[in-house]
Amino acid sequence: MNPVPHDFSPLGLFLAADPVVKAVMIGLALASIACWAVIIEKSFALGRLRREARALAGAAVNPSILHEGAADLTSVALRAGLPEWRLGQGLQETDGEFRARLDGAMRKAVLKSVRLAEPGLQILATTGSVAPFVGLFGTVWGIMNSFTGIAASNDTSLAVVAPGIAEALFATAIGLVAAIPAVMAYNRFVGGLTGARQEAMSAASDLALRLSRTPRQQLAE
Repeated sequence: MNPVPHDFSPLGLFLAADPVVKAVMIGLALASIACWAVIIEKSFALGRLRREARALAGAAVNPSILHEGAADLTSVALRAGLPEWRLGQGLQETDGEFRARLDGAMRKAVLKSVRLAEPGLQILATTGSVAPFVGLFGTVWGIMNSFTGIAASNDTSLAVVAPGIAEALFATAIGLVAAIPAVMAYNRFVGGLTGARQEAMSAASDLALRLSRTPRQQLAE
């Protein structure tokens, strides 16, 4: 009797796998889906943050922008800086101290707002570092089962060994599919957020300097 051909398609390998290997594959697939959801969300968030940082830099250069519908980071900076500016410079306060007070308030508020875009990066970092090892665990477990089956059947032909090894290696492949995009996206987003944060913080300092030199009558309350 000819042996029943084994299904080497991804679905066939999954269905024929050991329950432990199946659990590994499912976990890796869910991690990959979560990573892609984070990647899509962070792509939009990073683009928005860059636009807001540029708008904040524009407000520092052109004060007339302050009277228009400001971008979010600009609004955040102004909500933090205007109350300090309205208090005015204290009698014992130098120009530098007054400017530093405005700068500290605005930079703190901007930094807090920028950090709202960071949650979710931990998922990418964790998946990128752990997924290959989880896949490798599934592979090792599957190969152990294959060798156990070989010992029980006393048949070492390739037709007997190949299906079990293919199912085991499929777990490693899924781990790499989950990990590679996660690592690439994590590095991209970390670099992008760092650049946007630096630009926003520098723009907040410039805006604080501009505000400290602006008489109250020149800025409508």
